Amino acid sequence: MARYTGALCRLCRRNGDKLMLKGSKCITKCTFEKRPKPPGPQLGRRRRISDRGMQLREKQKVRFSYGLMERQFRRFFAQAERQPGITGENLLVLLERRLDNVVYRLGFADSRAQARQIVRHGHIMVNDHKTDIPSYMVKEGDAISWRETSTQNEYFKQLASTIEGRTILPWLSLDKKKLVGQILSLPTPDDVDSKFNTASVVEWYSR
Repeated sequence: MARYTGALCRLCRRNGDKLMLKGSKCITKCTFEKRPKPPGPQLGRRRRISDRGMQLREKQKVRFSYGLMERQFRRFFAQAERQPGITGENLLVLLERRLDNVVYRLGFADSRAQARQIVRHGHIMVNDHKTDIPSYMVKEGDAISWRETSTQNEYFKQLASTIEGRTILPWLSLDKKKLVGQILSLPTPDDVDSKFNTASVVEWYSR
């Protein structure tokens, strides 16, 4: 499956926002805070970004934050468009239901990229079945746990000792002793980061 393999810090600088793509490193060693200007040669006075450019920037911020390629992101948008309600809110709810995002939200990983790797390597179980598909859509009542063999590795042991300080969103629950999460309910727009301007994303695809 295709994925972005370039420099993550350049994405934050290009889109003019801190996207938290490296997890804890974005707090301790943030390149965007040191060099907030876009990458590449600085040719004097910056031009004003057009409305179309702002729509593209907002779309890219959502796409890069969730770690999707354009083709995959368009499929999620088309699915959100077919559902009743506000398309932009539907899109974010669908993205939140991805397994890699849930693993990240439960605190099993510092970033969505790391969560994706954990899922792809077969460490995660959904309802006691190994699931190595990052785009798997969780449902209400699903239980997210670690494979028994994975609980013996060093990463799991370190995670078990640091998970206490993690904050869990209201639509999720986590047994911090057994490291087993559960989907209490499907996420609502209020549970999703509000920093994204989803109206601009809808406008971009509605041209």
